[in-house]
Amino acid sequence: MDSLMQNDPARVIEADRAHVWHHMMQHRQLETTDPRIIVEGRGMRVWDITGKEHLDATSGGVWTVNVGYGRERIADAVRDHLVKMCYFAGSQGTVPGARFAEALTEKMPGLSRVYFANSGSEANEKAFKMVRQIAHKHHGGRKSKILYRERDYHGTTLACLSAGGQLERNAQYGPFAPGFVMVPHCLEYRAQDEFAGSDYGVRAAEAIEEVILREGPDTVGALCLEPITAGGGIIVPPRGYWEKVQEICRKYDVLLHIDEVVCGMGRTGTWFGYQQFGVKPDIVTMAKGVASGYAAISCCVTTEAVFERFKDASDPMAHFRDISTFGGCTSGPVAALENLRILEEEELPDNSTRMGVYLQEGLFALMEKHRVIGDVRGMGLFAGAELVADRDTREPVSEKQVGAVVADCLKQGVLIGASNRSVPGLNNVLLFAPALIAEEDDIDEILEAVDGALGRVFG
Repeated sequence: MDSLMQNDPARVIEADRAHVWHHMMQHRQLETTDPRIIVEGRGMRVWDITGKEHLDATSGGVWTVNVGYGRERIADAVRDHLVKMCYFAGSQGTVPGARFAEALTEKMPGLSRVYFANSGSEANEKAFKMVRQIAHKHHGGRKSKILYRERDYHGTTLACLSAGGQLERNAQYGPFAPGFVMVPHCLEYRAQDEFAGSDYGVRAAEAIEEVILREGPDTVGALCLEPITAGGGIIVPPRGYWEKVQEICRKYDVLLHIDEVVCGMGRTGTWFGYQQFGVKPDIVTMAKGVASGYAAISCCVTTEAVFERFKDASDPMAHFRDISTFGGCTSGPVAALENLRILEEEELPDNSTRMGVYLQEGLFALMEKHRVIGDVRGMGLFAGAELVADRDTREPVSEKQVGAVVADCLKQGVLIGASNRSVPGLNNVLLFAPALIAEEDDIDEILEAVDGALGRVFG
């Protein structure tokens, strides 16, 4: 820490202000406020360039650093391999690529093939291209439509935004790619009037079937869903939902593509979120926690049946004609393999289950104290608290008020998240996704900060 702080903080801040285009930020505010520069992380904590310490309940801001900061063994493994073999195009193999693909698919019974890329957006693009190519090769081009769910998010590219169920993330970026069709969300707390009832989960899933029938089953190639909706409000599908979704996909020969970019690698308490629900997907995409942010890597994983559809030596156009330049960088699979070992050795998915229960119990206790909390939901170390102005009407608080809670926690040295610029009028959910190494003392500190913030912002 001391050696890092010997640098000239003022110069770094001004260089950032003058030259860096930050993600998801209105830069007008940096004309009067210094950008926050994070310089070091250890375990659950990070320090900014002023020396202030923060407990990070966001795993790097976007739910990525699953094994925590400062893992020397990952950094050492990457360094050692890079000097031996840093990169070769994905048309050839590498030792870490083969080893990680084998280790990964051992955690995913029924899936066998791994396509390496760099980000969650890119992994989802690969999946969409696979679906489209299968449609052309095997269905005369007809089964090309891809269904996606309201409030789900799949990435930042134009194709991913075309499959994005968050209208504010999509705004001003159209026109979008054709052939993407939205299905209704499954948040029972905000249940659609026509779906309300004791079997809401089944009814919300049946709404997907209605869309398939409306579009024509012979035109629908895939359904892309998050196992648990993440930035759209931490939505755990209700009882009966996933079973019905699986049934519908099989009935109409629709490939089930599950986006595990956030939920994968132990976040929910199982290796992948879909495993909480007994689902058997055809395609699974992942990024973020795959290497816990120590290197850039994403994966598009498929069944052997999907892979086989691209094998036809008689057709020069049959293979998957795609490339990801930096999918050939060995740092990704090297870091991912060491990250996987840490998750196994320290039993971090199990810890996520235990600490997730502790976190949700604490949030429910806060709900008893603060009427502004209308709903608590989540699974493992992935939880949300929806804030409302009135519990009876469920009128949401404003995004500005939610931001004030986040800012208050920041002043206390605790970083939490919140839904923002996603769902019009419903950016009212506090988001919690601490690293899977979290202990009870860490959870207590997070809850204490939220308790104080709610008291100050809402009285």
